[in-house]
Amino acid sequence: MPDCLAGRWANHETGAMALIRVDFSSEALELSTSMTVVLPDEGDMPPPVLYLLHGLTDDHTAWTRYTSVERYAYDHNMAVVMPQVHRSFYADEAYGMRFWTFLSDELPRLVHRFFRVSDRPEQTYVAGLSMGGYGAFKWALRHPERFAAAVSLSGALDLSWLQKHDDRPHIREVMERVFGDRDVTGTDDDLFHLIGTAGKTRLPRLMLRCGTGDHLFAQNERFVQACARAGIPLDSEFEPGGHEWSFWDRHIPRALDFMVKS
Repeated sequence: MPDCLAGRWANHETGAMALIRVDFSSEALELSTSMTVVLPDEGDMPPPVLYLLHGLTDDHTAWTRYTSVERYAYDHNMAVVMPQVHRSFYADEAYGMRFWTFLSDELPRLVHRFFRVSDRPEQTYVAGLSMGGYGAFKWALRHPERFAAAVSLSGALDLSWLQKHDDRPHIREVMERVFGDRDVTGTDDDLFHLIGTAGKTRLPRLMLRCGTGDHLFAQNERFVQACARAGIPLDSEFEPGGHEWSFWDRHIPRALDFMVKS
């Protein structure tokens, strides 16, 4: 059971959404952690659910603080789960905690224990920005049977390049703490490896958006090219924009539209 369950209800003319902060104990992480959940007013059927992942410098509150995701979720009668994973790259850290195990195994079980949301893969989605875009695609590619669609916004998609060539001090610190001396190239933490070995007939639908002025633009271009070479369908577009919340707030409602289309 959660240690604390607190939130509010927001009326949207004909219905309501709950914005809830859940503080709970994680067995995988061996500590207490938090998630923010947007939950629609209960109808006859459990609502679809989106796991929405944060970036390297954010936390579980960022999406609700800097975008109108609560309002966008209401338009689709969709639950949105935003977990906290710190600066983990959604991995089981070499010198830290088991955030991949938490995300991919423990979190969905807790969500379905705490809330009445759909457990059907065709109504389950994952998306994220920057580090969270990487996490969303990694989760969808490693467990394609769980999701109908996955979306990356301005994703840090080329982890091998980041590990070997990005000399920014904060990136070097993260790479060394999360992966130690392990080369991620060709492993299940390498999206390009996952694309090359994916079973094309059972992948969820994939969407990618990135700004042409984003410092991760080249990584996203390489990912688009890798999908094309592998014959994997990818809805991708680039447009003017940087690594910024105005870009992500503009594109998250479009991402929701993409997720729910048949």
